[in-house]
Amino acid sequence: MRNPTTTTLGYALFATRWLQAPLYFGLVAAQGVYVYKFFKELWTLILMCLSGHATETYVMLAVLKLVDVVMIANLLIMVIVGGYETFVSRIGLQGHRDQPEWLSHVNSNVLKVKLATAIVGISSVHLLQMFVDVHHTSRHALLWGTVIHMAFIGSAAILAYMSGPMAAQADRGHADRSPAGRSQDEHPHTGRVPAAQPEAPEPQAPATTPVLPRQTSPDADAEARIRAAGFPVRKLLEDFDEQHPRGFDRETLARLGKAEFVAARRNVVLVGPPGTGKTHLAIGLGVRACQAGHRVLFATAAEWAARLSDARAAGRLDAELAALDEHPLLIVDEVGYTPFDAATAGLFFRLVAHRYERASLIVTSDRPLGRWDEVFGGASAPAMVDRLAHHAEIVRLEGDSYRTRRATSAWAD
Repeated sequence: MRNPTTTTLGYALFATRWLQAPLYFGLVAAQGVYVYKFFKELWTLILMCLSGHATETYVMLAVLKLVDVVMIANLLIMVIVGGYETFVSRIGLQGHRDQPEWLSHVNSNVLKVKLATAIVGISSVHLLQMFVDVHHTSRHALLWGTVIHMAFIGSAAILAYMSGPMAAQADRGHADRSPAGRSQDEHPHTGRVPAAQPEAPEPQAPATTPVLPRQTSPDADAEARIRAAGFPVRKLLEDFDEQHPRGFDRETLARLGKAEFVAARRNVVLVGPPGTGKTHLAIGLGVRACQAGHRVLFATAAEWAARLSDARAAGRLDAELAALDEHPLLIVDEVGYTPFDAATAGLFFRLVAHRYERASLIVTSDRPLGRWDEVFGGASAPAMVDRLAHHAEIVRLEGDSYRTRRATSAWAD
């Protein structure tokens, strides 16, 4: 049991992070100062050019000043947005069309490396200004400018080198960590635990995947996550026959193949007729997520229904949903092939609502989201679809069944 006093003190300390918020708004004011400086320098350059007093060296130095101001402003943006997102509170930009690419995977390590490289870039511009105006720059200033620039480069290289192993160590620790209060004997696919002591009067607590021994090789860790995911077979994105579906968004698949949607807590919905490769793509994306350091769990819609129904019957549905949070990505295959009763539809709504903006889902279905009321009934389907599609990439596949085509071709031969 948690100590209420300790918990209250912890929450109070955690709330002090909001003291940093005014600092970031102060940096916004500094950003405004740089905007004013930029346009002042630009106006001066235009006037000098129009009056004919601008030499080539002057124009080059003036442009470098403008580039310097822009790079410092970029540095401020990274500190303001990335720092606020990392240390104060989530901004909730997932799904926004203008979300910066780097913000989807920002953390303290990434932010430090990006800041270091930005400082190196600014230092490069300053050093270039010295060399362009070398006739008015002393040898002493050139020497120390070069030394300081090399020091920035060395510091950034060391920081980038140290951040890689730190991130890999964190991923391995997350993958190998066993959830508190859960058994280590659970089957990786079904999540059910055999009773160790039949005489125990109480039902066994829910469990997750076995705790895997720490591996020295990242590839071994990825293989362990792939085995624990419960994929029925191993399918790779590289093996997908892109020539088969008549309609297929290859650019979206290439972007999803980076597995950044998992860190961004976004969903993926694969929709298409049977045999168009939905399960293949779902497994391939799941394998990529495992290789990126995420824990994944795969099951068909019928298997998820059975798992959630068993948890509800045992009175541990909330605990089961919380335990699934240990897996940043769940895959629900074959939605729509079997209609569910109202009680089971309610369980799927609980699953989707519980993971909304907290973790990712990949769902495959033979019918578009607008027809999910045929599967889950009219009561829960609209609310479920609303939460699932809010932060989702919807990939539509069109064409005939790949399996039927192969069978027909073999019969014709």
